[in-house]
Amino acid sequence: MATRKKTQAAQTEATAEETPKKAASKKPAAKKAAKKKTAAKKVTAKKKTAARRRGAEGEELPTVDAHADAEEEVPERRGKGPHYLVVVESPAKAKTIKKYLGSGYTVKASVGHVKDLPKSKIGVDVEDDFKPEYTVIKGKEKVLNELKKMAKTVDRVFLATDPDREGEAIAWHIKEELGHPDSLRVTFNEITKRAVQDAIAQPRQLNQDNYDSQQTRRILDRLVGYQISPLLWKKIRRGLSAGRVQSVAVRLIVEREAEIKAFQPEEYWTLDALVQGPQGPPPFKAKLSRVDGKKVELKDGATTDGLVAELKGAPFTVTKVDRKERRRNAPAPFITSKLQQEAANRLHFTAKKTMTLAQKLYEGVPLGEEGQTALITYMRTDSTRLSDDAVTQVREFIGQKYGADYLPPEPMVYKSRKSAQDAHEAIRPTSLEYPPERVRPFFDAMDELDMFRLYELIWNRFVACQMKPAVYDQTAADITAGRATFRASGSTLKFPGYLGVYGAGLTPEEESERDKAKAAGEEGAEDVVGELPPLNEGEVLRLDKLLNEQHFTQPPPRFSEATLVKELEERGIGRPSTYAAILSNIQDKKYVEKLESRFRPTDLGQMTNELLVKHFPHELDVSFTASMEEKLDQISDGGASWKTVLHDFYGPFKETLEKAEAEMRDVKREEIKTDIACEKCGNPFVIKFGKMGHFLACSNYPDCKNTKDFKRDAEGKIVIVEEETTDEKCEKCGKPMVIKRGRFGRFMACSGYPDCKTSKPISIGVNCPECKVGYLTERRSGRGKIFFGCNRYPECKFAAWDRPLAEACPQCASPYLLQKFSKRDGAYIACPNKECDYRREVVEPAIPGASAEAAPAPTPTVEA
Repeated sequence: MATRKKTQAAQTEATAEETPKKAASKKPAAKKAAKKKTAAKKVTAKKKTAARRRGAEGEELPTVDAHADAEEEVPERRGKGPHYLVVVESPAKAKTIKKYLGSGYTVKASVGHVKDLPKSKIGVDVEDDFKPEYTVIKGKEKVLNELKKMAKTVDRVFLATDPDREGEAIAWHIKEELGHPDSLRVTFNEITKRAVQDAIAQPRQLNQDNYDSQQTRRILDRLVGYQISPLLWKKIRRGLSAGRVQSVAVRLIVEREAEIKAFQPEEYWTLDALVQGPQGPPPFKAKLSRVDGKKVELKDGATTDGLVAELKGAPFTVTKVDRKERRRNAPAPFITSKLQQEAANRLHFTAKKTMTLAQKLYEGVPLGEEGQTALITYMRTDSTRLSDDAVTQVREFIGQKYGADYLPPEPMVYKSRKSAQDAHEAIRPTSLEYPPERVRPFFDAMDELDMFRLYELIWNRFVACQMKPAVYDQTAADITAGRATFRASGSTLKFPGYLGVYGAGLTPEEESERDKAKAAGEEGAEDVVGELPPLNEGEVLRLDKLLNEQHFTQPPPRFSEATLVKELEERGIGRPSTYAAILSNIQDKKYVEKLESRFRPTDLGQMTNELLVKHFPHELDVSFTASMEEKLDQISDGGASWKTVLHDFYGPFKETLEKAEAEMRDVKREEIKTDIACEKCGNPFVIKFGKMGHFLACSNYPDCKNTKDFKRDAEGKIVIVEEETTDEKCEKCGKPMVIKRGRFGRFMACSGYPDCKTSKPISIGVNCPECKVGYLTERRSGRGKIFFGCNRYPECKFAAWDRPLAEACPQCASPYLLQKFSKRDGAYIACPNKECDYRREVVEPAIPGASAEAAPAPTPTVEA
């Protein structure tokens, strides 16, 4: 059909050009003339397409022969005047941008990367200067074909992928595939009408340095991942992976766990005096700070008791009073890492969830009649810079809503990190026309409360960053009793400043500063809340009570998502845009698990880390990973050659890899003999490593398949963990059922295994509220997180992160309640019905396994 149409057009061309007047004079004489006119238009379109294919220097590019390309019809141009194709990454972004461009623009989405290194092989020719072999990603052929067809009909292609190095690489690959002679790059930090139109008006050529930097990162990751991972498959087990950054993240978690295990708590005591001023109650507390003018450390109860006895009869006299103002400055606007940290602290979001929601806010959400509207600027940035227009708008907003008292005389400017790409802005709302209270109904209609909460956080941080500091009236008094000096502090909020918008909670930076001050023993490092009574020097106070209390030093805390992101950022490991993927990957591979919102290494993670650190000490070194990021920045800035960086890395790496191949322990086949005999056949047990970590197996395998879990006592001796028995009998053979541990948590199995393989989930004592037939069981998700689901899965897909309780809601009669936990409120019980506000505190200790996330999470994915 396409051939016939093109042939007809070619035959009609001469007639259409030779007798234009005659054809025009007949007007609508017959259908035949109309057909000729249509054919002529097609020919004209083909001619213009051919003309556009002339090179930049006037050289005529080869035209497509109609008969040779008979299978593909060249699309017809739309309307009059020039026409342009704008290529973005996501369909949602395309929909938003289309609003701001005229009818001469077509906006299409590539849906992310279109080309990558092949999955089936390493795809890098090390011998040919690390030449990469890019192939079209499986499933992207259709998208590319549509883009190619459209590119043939337009005058220019605008490559409007994300404004970072990865976006530059995507644009480069799209340009190579489309082959359009007039393809230019446009970038914008926000998807607003002004930003988009300004970018289109000022396009540029693709940036070779940014592309080279991203390509180097991709090749480095491929060289490491595709050469170390097979080694792990061979030595430990299939399915494992190693990464230039992810393996270092696992190392940080493993080393923190080692610190915790090696920690030896030390005893110390504190001594406080509960005293009253001359005016009488209420009493206030003063902390012991010095004895004989020197800083004191009370190491034991005997020393403390002696000091208490000494001070009981001594007068408590105010010897010094300091009154001053303390200012608490507003935090900088969000960069990617700080957004992830604050969303974790304040909203209890994972890094992945934060970035997923931020992506949607950046690309645009439907706002009723206004259509698809982008609400925040680009969310992958490490710059705190704000545009002059944005600062002007927010200062006007602050003056109008909060008054001139809240507005600094000059705009606030924040310093970015040395390595920040300052071409980007900080994360902020695209327009102050969309305050949270205005857009809340649209989020409610979409049932996107969490997305709204994130937008509100970004809005509040942006407004707060341009407001005056909070001002406190702070009073500190030294109180002397005998040879001891106590210190009392009080603080009241005098002027809220930015706290009126952002709240009084400490930011990660402020928490870090406070912790450092406490560790250094600085006075005033403790949080000071409340007001002291009026005190004057020389006044004698009444002692109500001396409070001596025993304490023990605590080990360093395990990493949460927020603190791990902070650690990675401070050490220069990876880039903020990659943190969400890193945290997801190390959980997916079972290197770490998250319990009570804290990361713990699994047996597999510790084993893998031990072998990698031993055999790849240079590549797994934290400083090496950070220095590699600096080299990637240098490539992007044009200060280093990407090939030189790869050559410098690969030479030593290849030698290390070959040595590791020969010397790494073969954990998969390793059997460590023990002196423990198998109770079934008498042969000794050996220690093996499997999917669930180390375990005891009979050395007479496969004739005897007996296995046991074990642990080591304080002296390192192996102690067998006996199976937990139950009163329930096997429905098939009548033997007792025992509790076993599997890939997805605990379950009941017949004690007659392997002769009887009956197994079933363990009930938590709650009937399934959805199917009314099954019962709820405790399970583990693919990432190792505990959740509760119906035993009839997959027939019934009920699942909940929080532990259900067999108790009806007294307000709405919901058949069950949920045991929940939040960092702010601790453990509490609440109704699962969103329209019901029933809630009560938990008096008894929280049930083990209850979720530590307060925010409702999406239904967990259950692996069969």
